[in-house]
Amino acid sequence: MRSFLFVMIVMFFSTQAIAQHENHMMPMDTVVKAKSPRTSTMALVGGNHVHIDYGSPSVRGRNIWNGLVAYGQVWATGAHKATWIEFSSDVQINNKLVPKGKYGFFTIPDKNEWTLILNKDWDMHLADAYKAESDMIRIITKPKKNKNLTEALKYQVIKTGNDKGKVEISWEYLTVSFDFQNVKS
Repeated sequence: MRSFLFVMIVMFFSTQAIAQHENHMMPMDTVVKAKSPRTSTMALVGGNHVHIDYGSPSVRGRNIWNGLVAYGQVWATGAHKATWIEFSSDVQINNKLVPKGKYGFFTIPDKNEWTLILNKDWDMHLADAYKAESDMIRIITKPKKNKNLTEALKYQVIKTGNDKGKVEISWEYLTVSFDFQNVKS
């Protein structure tokens, strides 16, 4: 009799605890998403698989340029870990050979001109361990002003020809990009 009573008491309190827990669970449509989710984009340009991995922060009403992202300083061009780009084949960027491989992608934003950087070191937290002496290439470009807001930082790999492509970065009301061409082996 005692064991039966014990089992009944345990079951009663267990069902009460489960009911309380279920009442505090969030419905699936209210699950909180990460504010700067890690994401990636990729494309096949000719036979070259181009892959970019980055943290995608959102504007969320903040002052981005020369606010959240300082002018004149190296930026990981994403959130949390440094952004990286990988080419499965050699490419040429601004008449310079960039061997196939994985590179850290950094920028130095400014009001009228940006410096885009491919760096040999790709695995770091933001730009904390960035060293200019490890730069593979620097590309100077002008930011393009957009009419529409890009809320979340977005990278695109765009095929522009059989063996040509463009990497484009858009956020807030700005877009910057660089062109590349596959190198025939």
